[in-house]
Amino acid sequence: MNDLPTLPDPAVSSAKPADTPPVPQPPATPEPSLLETLQQPQMLLVGVIVLTILLAGQTWSSHARVNKLREEMALRLQKGDATNADTGNLVRNVQESTKELQAKVALLESKQQEAQSQQLALEQLYQDLSKNRDEWALTEIEQVLSTASQQLQLAGNVPGALIALQNADRSLSRSDKPQFITIRRAIARDTDKLKALPSVDSVGVALRLDNAIAQIDTLPMLSDEKPTLPAPPEKKAKAKVVHGKDGKPVKQEETSPWLQALQDGWNGWSSEMWTDVRQLIRVRNVDTPDALMLSPTQAYFLRENLKLRLLNARMALLSRNESAFRADLIAAQEALVKYFDTRARSTQTVQALLRQVQGSNLAIEMPTLSDSLNAVRNYKAKP
Repeated sequence: MNDLPTLPDPAVSSAKPADTPPVPQPPATPEPSLLETLQQPQMLLVGVIVLTILLAGQTWSSHARVNKLREEMALRLQKGDATNADTGNLVRNVQESTKELQAKVALLESKQQEAQSQQLALEQLYQDLSKNRDEWALTEIEQVLSTASQQLQLAGNVPGALIALQNADRSLSRSDKPQFITIRRAIARDTDKLKALPSVDSVGVALRLDNAIAQIDTLPMLSDEKPTLPAPPEKKAKAKVVHGKDGKPVKQEETSPWLQALQDGWNGWSSEMWTDVRQLIRVRNVDTPDALMLSPTQAYFLRENLKLRLLNARMALLSRNESAFRADLIAAQEALVKYFDTRARSTQTVQALLRQVQGSNLAIEMPTLSDSLNAVRNYKAKP
């Protein structure tokens, strides 16, 4: 079927102006032939079948891939669930550990704060101590020196004062401050003064007084019924004087044994006889007749008063009271001479002890520790 040319419409053409150009017509398409018309459905069917096969293959492949992806996803989900479970356990453990750590950290922080507060308190205390250490040391030294000075003046305790000065100097030597040199110099001067004092054997004098007090009860008195006989004179060996060649006398004892024995026998017999005779008749010259009229009670109190006199002398010795010391010793010696039998050996021994004690010199002027005390007080008074 060929396309025929179409004629223009006269009505339309007449209506157009004469000067309008003609409109170009599109080219005519050729109509397909019958064979081509029959071949087109077959090719379309083949294309549809091929397309269907391709779609089926693609569907099967996609389905296989989807199943494989599902299986892999399921495995991965299972692994993820197991991992999540493990992770949950780990998280719980971590949380518990975190709580414990937080509790420990809180406890450590509280302890740290407490330690810091204690450290601050210790630092403050150390600062206070470092500031007041010198003041406290000087105050202690002042008290020790004041006590030692009082004992030195009241009791003459020279060793105690020396010990106090040495301890004070040792305390100051621990500090390297040059300000303490003045105080240490004053302490050294007082120490030299005490060391230069003459030594008084107060202990030995006190022991002699104690020995005399212990013998008072055994001393015989003039008022006793049987007074003790005087001590017999010591026997002396007689010597025969022989002149030598140079004319000088030479003492030579007798060597005859029978003459010596005869003389000893005669002396012993004559002394015994004389003793018996003296016991028959006794004449005593007493300056104070009232000493013979003492009763036993008065004699007892007289002995006790004599002991008290000696004890007072001992106390006066320890307190360096020389006037009271000598007054009590004189009163004790007068009582011994007036009321006791001075011919007895024990009475003579006590009198000798009292004379030795009375010969002790207690008139020693004790120095004061004013230099050391003034040095300490002047240092404390400084601003």
